[in-house]
Parts: sequence; structure tokens; C-alpha cells
Amino acid sequence: MNEREAMFWGPYKDMLRCDLCSHHCLIPEGKTGICGVRQNRSNTLYALSYEKPAAVAVDPIEKKPLFHFHPGSSVLSFGGVGCNFRCLHCQNWDISQADLSFPYLKRVPVERVAPLVRKYRAKGVAWTYNEPTIWYEYTYDASKLVKKEGIYSVYVTNGYMEEEPMKELRKYVDAMNIDVKAFTEEFYKKIVGARLQPVLDHAVAAKEMGYHIELTYLIIPGQNDDPDEIKRFSRWVAEDVGTDTPVHFSRFHPDYRMTNIGPTPYGTMMKAYESAKKEGLEYVYLGNMLTDKENTYCPECGELLIERRGFGVSKYRIKRGKCPACGHKISGVGL
Repeated sequence: MNEREAMFWGPYKDMLRCDLCSHHCLIPEGKTGICGVRQNRSNTLYALSYEKPAAVAVDPIEKKPLFHFHPGSSVLSFGGVGCNFRCLHCQNWDISQADLSFPYLKRVPVERVAPLVRKYRAKGVAWTYNEPTIWYEYTYDASKLVKKEGIYSVYVTNGYMEEEPMKELRKYVDAMNIDVKAFTEEFYKKIVGARLQPVLDHAVAAKEMGYHIELTYLIIPGQNDDPDEIKRFSRWVAEDVGTDTPVHFSRFHPDYRMTNIGPTPYGTMMKAYESAKKEGLEYVYLGNMLTDKENTYCPECGELLIERRGFGVSKYRIKRGKCPACGHKISGVGL
């Protein structure tokens, strides 16, 4: 079996306590945590999904979405099975709610990741599709190897990892897109099966640790689209994470167990954009819809810097990380 002893755990009475994410699962003998892939076996915690991706594909970095991190580059994306959240609207529920009996699991040893990146002419690795935290050991070991070869690694995450694992991971992972699913504890309890505050703490800590950070907020009609809630979210970003942090408001489409709710109205998306800009956010984007709000503009002079169509970059004008018109430094990595 392709398994590895897990990191970040310890004994607790007659069980094991997993300290990787903010659930801090107490796991009896023979059982797994909420994620379904970390098992107590003979008083040792094992990472069952190690080297077992369920999905591998080449994507543009913009699809993650990361707009200010090596724009226009391609990433080799890996996703596994399981999740530590139970989002009723999950868009990748077929793998996030699957277990190790999933029929399309592959075996990709850590030493094969870098050669695959080169084979597909990508510049980096993205740990994405399901929650990468839950197969931390695989992402950690593989990212460590690819870093040696000048290949970047990024996380697309729900932001529930604890601080110690985050610090260790920072040695090898360069960027995170963190999904802030709403700005109320009620939503997280009802729709997600988690808590909001650890996600906010994670985002602030990740920024302080030097990760490149971008945030995504999926706007769901009647659930997290209240103008005051979006205003409070935007103000928190400005005050606690930074006005130069890119924010992606994403349009909802019906999926999984929320097919009774229609797509987010265009007007709601535009109001969220305007609200965030009023709070001082410099880089605000609208996703899952066709507008010019996926372009990057200079926050100082308004110059068009990056023009995007879909997930592609059609025009790129940043010069050595700065606006060519006024010289303002543009937030990001690899610009």
C-alpha cells in the first residue's frame, strides 16, 4: 500500500489527535478523521491517500484563480479524494466526497511529479480540485522535490490548515488561493460543516509568512450575498490582509445539493465589485462570467495591464513588475 506516516498528530487518551487542520479530529483505533484519508492504525496516524491522485490535468494558472502569480503560465494540477469540509454546493463533489474506493485513483510517486511537469511544459504544480491540506504529506514531499528544480507549487485551499503545518509548508509552496466561503459563522456551520474564524486566521497568517495570497468568495443568492456581509468581508481584507490582496468574487451556478438555487444575478456581482473597490481593495475580479472585470488595471492610474479572455492572457503590459504608464509597483510574483 502506498501510505506514509502522517505528520502533525499525537496521542490523546486512548485515541490519536490530528493537528493538521482546525477540526483537531480525535480518531479512535481503525477510524479516520473527518477527511476520510487519515487513519489511526495501531496508534499511528497514516496518510492513506499518499501518492494517489484522483485527477491530474494541465491548467492555466488563471483557473486556480491566481491572477498575480506568474500570469499566463501553465500548471500541472493534482487532486485527490476526500475533504475536511462538507460544502452543499461543492463543484468537485465527485472526488471531494469520494473515498479510497474511487475507481480512477492513479499512483504518481513524488519523484515522478517534476518529470511530468516538464513533460507537459508547465511551470508549476497546483494542489487543487479537492482540499490539498488533507493529503499534506504528498503535497509537501512533492513540492520539496520540484522546488529543487525551479518549479513552483501553489495551494487552492479552504484555509483550514493549522499554523505549524503552514510554516513548514512555506519552505516549498509559494502561493495560495484561499476560499472564504462566506463572512458569517452561521453559513459555515450550516452549509460547510466548519467555522469561519480559523479561515480568517489562516489567511492573515499565510500573508505574514510570505505566501503570495489571493482570495475567492463565491457569491450564492440568498446565502452569502447580503450587501452588508460583502462589505464586511471587503473591509476585513483591507484591514487585516492588505488592500493589495487580489480578491475574486465568483458567480455561483447550481451544483451538488444546492441545485434549487439559481445562478448569481449579474447585478449582484457588479455591486460586490463596487463595494470592494469602495473599501479600498486595489485588485478585484469577477469570475464565472464574461465581463472586463477579469482584467488587471493599475490601481494608481487605471492603465490596462493584463487583458484576459476566459482563462487566457491576451495582452500583457507590466514591465519589471511595474505599470508602464506611471511606474506604480504591481502586487504579485513573476510579473
